[in-house]
Amino acid sequence: MSEIKYGFAPLYDKDSKLLILGSFPSVKSRKVEFYYGNPQNRFWRVVSSFFGENSPKTTEEKKNFLLKRNIALWDIVTECEISGSQDSTIKNFKVADLKTLLQNCDIRYIILNGSTAFKIFKNNYGDINIPYVKLPSTSPANTRFYEKEWRDALSRAFDRA
Repeated sequence: MSEIKYGFAPLYDKDSKLLILGSFPSVKSRKVEFYYGNPQNRFWRVVSSFFGENSPKTTEEKKNFLLKRNIALWDIVTECEISGSQDSTIKNFKVADLKTLLQNCDIRYIILNGSTAFKIFKNNYGDINIPYVKLPSTSPANTRFYEKEWRDALSRAFDRA
C-alpha cells in the first residue's frame, strides 16, 4: 500500500489576479516544503525573467515575489499516492478546493502548468467562468518546453489584470 503524500497550502492574498496551478509537488519540492523546489525546474527562471528580474532564492523571497505581482500559486492535487515525482503515477487523489480560493481573491486568469494539471482541472472545473490556458510543464522532465508560450500567457494574464 502506498503512502499518502500531501501538497502545500495555496499562496495568495486578496489582491491575487493570476492563479498558476501545477499538478503536485515533486520530491525535491516536498523536501524544501515549497513550490518548484527542484533547481532544474524552469518555473522561477521563466516567471522572474518575464518581470525582468533574477530568480528569487529563498522561500520567503519567492512568496514575496509572487504576492507583489498578484500571482497566486497552488496545485490542483492536494493529496495523493505518487511514485517519486512522476505525474503519471498520481492516484487516489483529492482535488484542490478552488471555489474557496476564488471567493477570497480576484483571479482573472488561470495558467495550468502541464497536462496533468490541465486534465484534472478540466475534469473538475471545466465550467469555470475564468479564462484559463494549458501550458507546457516547467518540469525538467519535459523536453517540449517553449518559454515563449509561458511569456505569451503571462502577457495575456497581465493585460487582463
